[in-house]
Amino acid sequence: MKNDGVDFDKKNKKPSTVRWIISEIKFFGLMSCVMLVFLTTVWGHYKIPSESMQPTLEVGDHLYVSKFAYGYSRHSMVFNLHKLPFLKNGKLFSKLPKRGDIAVFRNPQSDIIMIKRVIGLPGDKIFLKEGRLFINDKLVKRKNAIDFFYREHKGSIVNVKKYDEILLDSNKVYSIYERDDEGPLDITEEFIVPDGKIFFMGDNRDNSLDSRAYGGPGYVPLDHLIGRAEIIMFSFKKCKKEENLVCPPFRLMKRI
Repeated sequence: MKNDGVDFDKKNKKPSTVRWIISEIKFFGLMSCVMLVFLTTVWGHYKIPSESMQPTLEVGDHLYVSKFAYGYSRHSMVFNLHKLPFLKNGKLFSKLPKRGDIAVFRNPQSDIIMIKRVIGLPGDKIFLKEGRLFINDKLVKRKNAIDFFYREHKGSIVNVKKYDEILLDSNKVYSIYERDDEGPLDITEEFIVPDGKIFFMGDNRDNSLDSRAYGGPGYVPLDHLIGRAEIIMFSFKKCKKEENLVCPPFRLMKRI
């Protein structure tokens, strides 16, 4: 049927399957590019694999990390794009983290992504003596000790003391675990943090491969920082309630 030179049958004909597939591929390709840019420049999603940041973060917690908090470098990129040969070291819009921040970074020794608490900033002197943390020769206060047992995700039952620690110069209060004050990580040498680098520690002080530990990340360059942990979105980790054992609380949309 024709009217004024317009072929309505041809005009109203449904697009072919091939054209439909091509249009869908274009749409999802565009969405993938938008998501890649978003995850590279704004927010990152990470899952906690270990107990090194207990009790603040538990195994299985899913976090959103603010990537614009410390600026951008090749380590801010997703997948393994940071290994592209034409990318250079350095950081755009670089910002120094605050003491007490929980930061995601790339281990300069092993290239794996880690999460720890910022303890030492450039120029700081850090050491531990009998489990007590000293920053620039000042003792970091801790209080409210609670002694209890819990089951690790690998099955072992552990006895810990939970303390509230108060960081110097910031009055930031957070909780830490200590098994005792005589472990290999409880008595350290003095660490003088070099310019352009950060000293990290885990909140689970006797179970954290951090800047104190042999085989840990050591001093972490600023351009290896990926972002600041902001929100615990949810966790699939479940804890079977057992007599005399403590389970972590449910976590959903919780600010860190």
